[in-house]
Amino acid sequence: MTGSAIELQVDGTAVAVPGGASLLVAVRAAGIELPALCSDDRLSPAGSCRTCLVRADGQIAAACVTPATSGVRVDTATDDLWQLRREAVTVIVSALPPRALADDSPSELAQVCRTLGIGSEVAQVAGGRGGDVSHPYVHLDRDLCIACGRCVRMCAEVQGTFALTLVGRGSGTVVAPGTGGPWAESDCVACGGCVDTCPTGAITQPGPGSGLTSAHRPAAATRTTCGYCGVGCTLDVATRDGEVTAVLPARDGPVNQGHACVKGRFAHGYLTSPERLTRPLLRRDGRLEPVGWDEALDRVARGMGEATAVGGADAVAAISSARATNEENYLVQKFMRVVIGTNNVDNCSRLCHSPSAAGLTASFGLPCGTDSFDDVERSDCLLVVGANPVEAHPVVGARLLRRVLHGAKLVVADPRAVGLAQHADVHLRPRPGTNAALFHGLAHILLTHGLTDEKFLRERATGLPELTELLDDYPPDRVADITGVPAADLVAAARLYGRAEQPAIVYGLGVTEHLHGTDGVRTLANLAILRGAVGTDRGYGVNPLRGQNNVQGASDMGALPDCLPGYGKVTDPAVRARAEAVWGVPVPERPGLRIPEMFAAARAGRLRALWVIGEDVCATDPDTNRVAEALDACPLVVCNELFLSETARHADVVLPATSWLEKDGTFVNFDRRFQRVRSAVPPPGEARSDFDAVHAVAAAMGVSLGCPTPADALAECGRIAPVFAGLSHDRLDREGAVPWPCPDPRRPGAVRLYENRFATPDGRAHLAVVPYLPPGEHPDDAYPLVLVTGRRWAHYNSGSMTRRSGNLALDPVDFLDLHPEDAIRYDVRDGAQVDVESRHGTARLIARISEQTVPGQVFCSFHFPASGVNRLTSDHADTVTSCPEYKVTAVRLTPR
Repeated sequence: MTGSAIELQVDGTAVAVPGGASLLVAVRAAGIELPALCSDDRLSPAGSCRTCLVRADGQIAAACVTPATSGVRVDTATDDLWQLRREAVTVIVSALPPRALADDSPSELAQVCRTLGIGSEVAQVAGGRGGDVSHPYVHLDRDLCIACGRCVRMCAEVQGTFALTLVGRGSGTVVAPGTGGPWAESDCVACGGCVDTCPTGAITQPGPGSGLTSAHRPAAATRTTCGYCGVGCTLDVATRDGEVTAVLPARDGPVNQGHACVKGRFAHGYLTSPERLTRPLLRRDGRLEPVGWDEALDRVARGMGEATAVGGADAVAAISSARATNEENYLVQKFMRVVIGTNNVDNCSRLCHSPSAAGLTASFGLPCGTDSFDDVERSDCLLVVGANPVEAHPVVGARLLRRVLHGAKLVVADPRAVGLAQHADVHLRPRPGTNAALFHGLAHILLTHGLTDEKFLRERATGLPELTELLDDYPPDRVADITGVPAADLVAAARLYGRAEQPAIVYGLGVTEHLHGTDGVRTLANLAILRGAVGTDRGYGVNPLRGQNNVQGASDMGALPDCLPGYGKVTDPAVRARAEAVWGVPVPERPGLRIPEMFAAARAGRLRALWVIGEDVCATDPDTNRVAEALDACPLVVCNELFLSETARHADVVLPATSWLEKDGTFVNFDRRFQRVRSAVPPPGEARSDFDAVHAVAAAMGVSLGCPTPADALAECGRIAPVFAGLSHDRLDREGAVPWPCPDPRRPGAVRLYENRFATPDGRAHLAVVPYLPPGEHPDDAYPLVLVTGRRWAHYNSGSMTRRSGNLALDPVDFLDLHPEDAIRYDVRDGAQVDVESRHGTARLIARISEQTVPGQVFCSFHFPASGVNRLTSDHADTVTSCPEYKVTAVRLTPR
């Protein structure tokens, strides 16, 4: 809705609505509810059911499709209008079986009928059109379908999958998958939008949550933030007798806006999996056996004490968790620095977005995205690089696609033809590992075609002369030779980005997980700087999509070897002094070990105790054979986990942990928003939150960490890190999401960064003058293919949660995608088992032949540890941050 406010009268009450609003919006603004069975405020109006009839200046009209105009007088409550609405609903109901209006039905239609006094005797059709229960999460009852089209519009307009259609004629019209077969075999990605919008119960989720929608929030529902990817969807969790019955997307969720994906909406079956750990495990005689917490804590405390006695404080290390809350991550790093006396703490951002932190800090001053996603979505040209948000961040992917379908230009840079690439104006397919050359080529064109912001570069940036000289070596023809991207496509992409009024850059792990990932981030940031599209009203900057739910927050809280909370360097005396004043103990000044260095130190005998919290490093870290060797060499390995993961199998002590649905605290999403996490169900057995577990270990070692509650921990963090000083649980409970930096509790957080100055020492944006350098691995005669790894839509990370849910039926195995030419060349049949071998290990996968990849490249996910995908990946890592080079591994195939 746009334009100035419109004032009108509804039943004698003056109301004001935004320009472009419908009469239905105006009626609801007056506090009046009308039946509107074909209407959902997330969708375009249809006006097909005729149940929202009103009189506007004497003319009867359907309120949902009639624009509000200034001065109009709207009547809703006259007897004739009530009767017309009742007749319209009666006609609809008469084509349904009586069970459509069952007394216990929570459907929108049943509630409307109760309001209008329509009984089940009106519904007289016997039914018999059948249903479709092939899908684990979405069931169709054709007899209850009224062909309102809401589900079809939801799938098209909000999700962007276009998986549903209406088939049949007249009263026989019914919704169906567009592919014509069973629902489970359709293009449906199980976002649940059709379930959420269906007004009759024709489309439901199976089980006790059937019929619940976000429009009617159940009384026993807990508002929380999704614990899967870093989008940060707001969810309402309905429960009964201590178990989750449904997870509903919040209509007022600041990022998801009433939408969700298959993981956040449906993949909560792991909560009650019989494989959940409910008691601590202790290794005795080579076997892990259940013990009580006191015995487990004593072993951890003694083991860490022995480690420090032999090797000093630096003989202990911890890997904190991007799945854990901010408060848990804060407590972990405090434990390591206060109780142990070392900076040996890191988190999994090391393996994904540490080049983002380093690169964005070098370019702009802070280790985070520059703008809110709401701003990005207003862009008129989206440059999406090294990301497949349609699968990895589905709610973001859907919103970006919606923007494109409404006219924004789209440039996608990704080796594969997936997701948004299918809708791109220009799709650049660079060879893996050539990002920096690609971005230099685009920058060269911006400069030579006069598509830069000279005033911004003169007043707010530095490094232009040096960059200009470097870019002389990157004309389109040379960049085409390096990257494989045709020069004409480079020019077309640069012109779209360079001529846009409000360009925005969104990128993912395809930029960071390289030998020169930090260079990739910085050279990508150059494009926004050249355009003056950072910290101005002329664009929406550079924004990384975060993979795990709290990978931003884990680093924000100081779970890093070189930074305290708020990214103050441990080498800075002033930063240490601020923490020491709060903690009352000295803070070590030497940076600690990064995750790869921890494993190397364990193999060398220098690391004697390692605490791994919520990360399955044996499944997700590169060169996993060597990771397992490190764990086996370390005298004490402690693991906090939900399940007996591959890593937990190597541990000496396993502590049963709680999931995101069982704990209290906050997460930070990909665009810097702090949001509350609240416990919806109790944990199973003796499982404890990581917050409680860290407190318990500290107490067993004779130290109190203070901060008895998560709220206290966030407050203490704000005393150390001024950028978080304005945040608190109470504020988030009142206001919802609040972005950081937020130093003042009386002022809003910063939505857009750098409007006045950049956070660099000189206050300017810094153009990166770095040459293109090749990747660490190259195909050759022995290993002729390049393997790229990433995510798929149905699973999350190592799959420990999603594989213990109905998602396993949607995506049951790890596939290896390869081009038909390669399938012929290597005699691989579709669906056949293949051995994939690299210079580092072997994995076994199922071949899937498609043209999503180009000849010479193959792709697979890492959601099934048993496949051994990360045994293939090398120990090559970003030269600045040690982020692994997951995106370039030379492999060969052997059919089985």
